[in-house]
Amino acid sequence: MIPFFDLAAQQAVIKHQIDEKIAKVLAHGKYILGPEVSELEELLCNYTGAKYCITCANGTDALQIALMAAGVGPGDEVITPAFSYIATGEATALLGAKPVYVDVDPISFNIDSARIEEKVSTKTKAIIPVSLYGQPADFQRINRVADKYKLVVIEDAAQSFGATQNGQKSCKLSHIGCTSFFPTKPLGCYGDGGAIFTSDESLARDIRQIARHGQSKRYYHERVGVNSRLDTIQAAVLLAKMEILDTEIGARSQLAAVYKQKLSDIPDLCLPTIAAAHESAWAQFTIKSTLRSALQDRLKVNNIPSTIHYPMALHHQPAVKADQTDLHVSEDLAKTVLSLPFHAYMSETVFDLICNTIIQFFEER
Repeated sequence: MIPFFDLAAQQAVIKHQIDEKIAKVLAHGKYILGPEVSELEELLCNYTGAKYCITCANGTDALQIALMAAGVGPGDEVITPAFSYIATGEATALLGAKPVYVDVDPISFNIDSARIEEKVSTKTKAIIPVSLYGQPADFQRINRVADKYKLVVIEDAAQSFGATQNGQKSCKLSHIGCTSFFPTKPLGCYGDGGAIFTSDESLARDIRQIARHGQSKRYYHERVGVNSRLDTIQAAVLLAKMEILDTEIGARSQLAAVYKQKLSDIPDLCLPTIAAAHESAWAQFTIKSTLRSALQDRLKVNNIPSTIHYPMALHHQPAVKADQTDLHVSEDLAKTVLSLPFHAYMSETVFDLICNTIIQFFEER
């Protein structure tokens, strides 16, 4: 079976660096909040341009902690896209707040920034735009709405770390940026991990306290917090992976361009579009087709994996459902999107097999 995302090929490129950095952790034995964690946080700040970075246990924790720092609680509302992974709605609901869904743009698949303001109410506390599939949402317009109503904007950058918008890095496009280090993310570790970014000193202090049991100093707890830390071995892995991050993003960008060139003449196939002044991190290469089910079956026959990101709009998910009827684009995407195998180490032979299988499938229709 062709790998959907080839972690083994990636590991082979930096195995020496990873082994060396993990061995250093094993030697000093500081497995929780060791020196590599601080080193990584400083490196991530330098990379994104954000003044502060607080690492944590995973990307969903990052969102929850950011919402807690923003003061979100029972009775509040948080605006977020209807088409995304459940984490945005889930983190909101865990705090007793209500997710309010906005439909997504049919081209970028990101939250439709023109429709956010109509969802703002007196209960709205924050907006969580998701930078889906690697491309940042329209933060210039989103931030203007947030400023008008004094709302906090939290970027869900789980899929867009390394992307840029108008020269600014993802995670520095709003008040708070949250990312995930799940293994297949643009920057992934060998377990779970996440990080929260801000340039606001007060928010950074609150975020760090919340993530460390509400502590301002050892055994002094100013607030109710959570236990969410990136372990030192995962930080060591991420330090090694940072060395190849931009190279990998460049390779995926080139692969995406060739995918689009090869598949551009197929009428019933919608290919990813990147907005002007945007550079995507290309977390996935996601196409759209009304023939998705049959296409996925044909790929499977040829031992080509594919994945649906995501098969159900959030307002239909039982855990975070909402009685909203104006989310037609999100509902359509849930029925038509399909992510293809996509990573920086894909061979020409595998790439040709995937493209030829897709082309042949549509020629036979």
